[in-house]
Amino acid sequence: MTTPTKPIRFLLYPSHGEVREHVRVDLFGRALSERLGRPVVMELSPTYEALEAEVAAGRVDMVWATADQCDAFAPRARAVLRAVRSGSCQYRAALVCRANEPLTLETLQGKRVAWATPRSAGGYLLPVRFLEAQGLRVNELFSEQRFMGAYRKAINAVLAGEADMAAVFSPHADEHAMRATLATYVGARESELMTFAFTPPALADGIVLTRRLSGEDAATLVSVLTRMNTDGSGLEMLMGPFRTEGFVLQTTDGREQAPASRKVRSAEYVVAELDGEERCRRLWSPTGRAFGRDVSDAEGRTLTEVLGTEAAEPLLSLMRSVRHGGADGRLEYRLEVEGETRWYAAEITPCAPVPGETQPRLGLMVRDVSGMRALEDPMYRLASFPLLHPEPLLELTMQGELRYGNPATHKAFPELLVEGTSHPIVEAALRWAWQGAPAGEPAPTVHLDGRYWELTVAQLWNPEGLRVFAKDVTLRKQMEARLIQADRLSALGSLAAAVGHEMNNPLAFMIANLSYAREELARMGQSLREQGAAAAGELDEVLEALSETAEGALRLKHIVQDLRTLSRKPPEHQARVEVQPVLENALKLIRGELSHRARLERDFFEIPAVDADEARLSQLFLNLLLNAVQSMNPAEAAQNVLRVAAYTGEEGEVVVEVQDTGKGLAPEALSRIFEPFVATLPGSTGLGLSVSHAIVTSLGGTLRAESREGRGTLITITLPAAAEVSQPRQVLLAG
Repeated sequence: MTTPTKPIRFLLYPSHGEVREHVRVDLFGRALSERLGRPVVMELSPTYEALEAEVAAGRVDMVWATADQCDAFAPRARAVLRAVRSGSCQYRAALVCRANEPLTLETLQGKRVAWATPRSAGGYLLPVRFLEAQGLRVNELFSEQRFMGAYRKAINAVLAGEADMAAVFSPHADEHAMRATLATYVGARESELMTFAFTPPALADGIVLTRRLSGEDAATLVSVLTRMNTDGSGLEMLMGPFRTEGFVLQTTDGREQAPASRKVRSAEYVVAELDGEERCRRLWSPTGRAFGRDVSDAEGRTLTEVLGTEAAEPLLSLMRSVRHGGADGRLEYRLEVEGETRWYAAEITPCAPVPGETQPRLGLMVRDVSGMRALEDPMYRLASFPLLHPEPLLELTMQGELRYGNPATHKAFPELLVEGTSHPIVEAALRWAWQGAPAGEPAPTVHLDGRYWELTVAQLWNPEGLRVFAKDVTLRKQMEARLIQADRLSALGSLAAAVGHEMNNPLAFMIANLSYAREELARMGQSLREQGAAAAGELDEVLEALSETAEGALRLKHIVQDLRTLSRKPPEHQARVEVQPVLENALKLIRGELSHRARLERDFFEIPAVDADEARLSQLFLNLLLNAVQSMNPAEAAQNVLRVAAYTGEEGEVVVEVQDTGKGLAPEALSRIFEPFVATLPGSTGLGLSVSHAIVTSLGGTLRAESREGRGTLITITLPAAAEVSQPRQVLLAG
């Protein structure tokens, strides 16, 4: 077996929910891998901030970045290639409104706007800069601003009357071109929209080649990317993620340019005009060569003389069929060129008659479609293989070589391509396949980097190999571990209830007596001062000591309350509570702590009410929000983000997410996050999250935590919606 080649890691900015982008990204990676002769692992970044963090840490070779990110990364990059759309590497933002309620820049005051995302150039940044250049302050201009997450959602919000205006990227400041763009999002309903302004042009997004690449690799990539859609391969419509047709190399005076291009094999592309005697009136190829021959001096020569007998014969046969039938013709054929088998697609079309010529001229186009042919099998596999499956799916040969791995595979197992057959997942799958599956034996489980992966291995016969499904069962394993400790935790809960009850009364006496002693000593001190006694100063020291003692007693009281919460039954007097106002109030309470640690992002949707005790629900949200805020370093406040989302789940339940960009947790710490007295922050009692867990479970909900070191933590709260209140029925009594 050959030594695996180190893959190129290619990270792309978020796709905003467009499923087809996932497919195009995968195919784009395959095309790059084929042309480079080296594996390219494609990954969609979950957030723009995560992408920037990966670049800053030097962990990626290539990045598809926003326009602003391209500008920021350029000084530290090998090269920057800007995306081309509709023939231009620049684009604008188009301001769109309803056709029956036209707007102008002068009538925007008090209107509602639907933006795409805060980091979208066409969907937010360009229009905001444009409006502010006109002297319009966006925060004062609009009565409401909403981020919808995607262009399609923003446009549909305008159509639905939920917003008055949206912004969409536009390659050209042209109303007709804009209508075509809108039609790709909303179909025939584009006639209900109109464009009332275009922003000035700006450079488009593009691909940044980082310094992690060698100069030679960067040169090869520049050559491949800038020629991918100009060499006749015909892959642009299939391969272009984010509606991209191609790339141009960005050059900047005074800065080191990308290394000179290395020779890369290109697909052949030939167009010609032939007269009735099968002679070339005109012939053009971007490389000046076709079928391994020089075609730069083809005018006046026959097709056989220019291309050679073997290459010309299929074309001549097609030409005669077209002349006989009078209609267009198309042919795909295989040809050995310079010792390599290549596939070609030829198209011939009759041209308009030329005066004085008895036979009509023919237009000829020949494309090398070997790349398309090579991608047919992967394309068919995409139709049957669940590319968007959230769990890793692999296809292996019987020797353990990787044939295919979906994006989740490369994300979960980044060393898979490097380690090859020695990777633990591959070894476990092969061992399972060779020993067979004894009846009743559980599926193999692999413990890797703190996570547990349960494998399901299926035999493939055509071609022979293995299909491996890897399911992350870490949470289940953690649950099993917690169930094993259920008796101990139950005893701890009973002990906490008893201790809390026994300590509560003495604490009340202590706090009351301390308060009484402080008041009496303060009164005595005041009396001594009035008499001029020297002992008054000594009493002040005693009062200070009593104050510290009282603070300690109050802290102990709070700990006892938390202990009692752990074992307390759900409150009997629950009421119907609207969740969003409670969540908003909790956010107000942490505003001071949040202001110097992070930026707040809200993503609130309509959610049903829940049956709960409002005070305990407020305590729950406050615990989780404070824990998230305090996990983020104040020195990184400009980059830190606290994201709070509230929405309705698939089964009508209330879902609240609290996500921070703090230091995150190690797997062993995450597995014990809800246990009492396990502190995740310095100075913590270790009861906040366990109390929160007790509150959520008492309401019939679930509390789930996901975390990775260096990437922050996501807490997800799920609460059942409030029961429907049935209307009382009137009963008529006969009498």
